[in-house]
Amino acid sequence: MTLPCNRINFITLAVEDLARARAYYEALGWVPGFTGDAVAFYDLKDQKLSLFSREGLARETGRPSGALGPGGVTLAQNQPSEAEVDAAYAHALACGATAVRAPFKTDWGGYSCYVADPDGHLWEFAHNPFDPLDADGHLA
Repeated sequence: MTLPCNRINFITLAVEDLARARAYYEALGWVPGFTGDAVAFYDLKDQKLSLFSREGLARETGRPSGALGPGGVTLAQNQPSEAEVDAAYAHALACGATAVRAPFKTDWGGYSCYVADPDGHLWEFAHNPFDPLDADGHLA
């Protein structure tokens, strides 16, 4: 069987404090699936987001934990309107995110903002009028 290569099944974030990271994501409304001492999984429609303790992920990958620092990765969540971008931004800040860039009109015709989770991972909340969402919030 040949599977398509243009897919992601898991997004794993190395976190300093798993309990703190879980509290943040769960305050946002994310519901954990399996959780363990060093990892927590959150079901997405076709993917899973995993939070892995930095030390646990270092053991898993065989890399020093310092080499796992936040990289040039941005996770994005599209919203159906500019008002819902504003609401997602405010909600993330209320849950403990750090403001990176307040909502703004983009030069490509959208509306976007950025926050950092407690471990510095960047999240974008955006309204993209060129990529509509279905009723469940997935790209149509």
